[in-house]
Amino acid sequence: MKRFVLTVAVAFIAAAVQAQGTAPAQSAPASTPAAAAGPLRIGVINVERLVQESALGKEAFNRVKKINDAKKDEGDKLQKELRDLEQKLADQGSALADDKRETLQKSYQEKAIAFKRFQDDATRELDAAQKKELGELERRVFPVINQVGKEKGFTMIFNKFQAGLLYADDAVDITDEVLRVFNTTVAVPAAKPADTNAAKSGGAAKPPAPAPAPTKKP
Repeated sequence: MKRFVLTVAVAFIAAAVQAQGTAPAQSAPASTPAAAAGPLRIGVINVERLVQESALGKEAFNRVKKINDAKKDEGDKLQKELRDLEQKLADQGSALADDKRETLQKSYQEKAIAFKRFQDDATRELDAAQKKELGELERRVFPVINQVGKEKGFTMIFNKFQAGLLYADDAVDITDEVLRVFNTTVAVPAAKPADTNAAKSGGAAKPPAPAPAPTKKP
């Protein structure tokens, strides 16, 4: 019986790379005169680093890992029960009465089927969780890539190591810039001063006191 192991980190990053690799390359609008007349400027992004190092990527990975760990614990328990029955059949099977041996064999077969069904269900559930998390991550990071691309004047931005790309100079790698913008503008939303004042005062924020009326001279 093969050991039940779900390799979350590899699967999560591989799925991220595949999802990003199938997306269309981001480019400046074709109607922009500068893009048509200016020199071609190409950038690349390391999607694996976006998943591993961005705040939202880490949160998404941890949620998927939590599901994986729970399924692995449950799978280990089922596998142990199956191995115990297998060992019992090997040690005592020949000494048992026919009806007891048949009952034990039937129990073993039922647990083996249940374990296989559990593995299939767990794999489907993990795949669904990965797709959901990566879809949300993709939805939130693409506007940042577009923003950085337009601000820096890039004509095209490619997924590093994908789409047939064999070499890219480090000078055109904009992963650090995308990570910085992504973590500061998306993963960490700006605090609202009004809400902060209200929380400190235990209620709604109070408007500033009116200025005192001018004193009349006698």
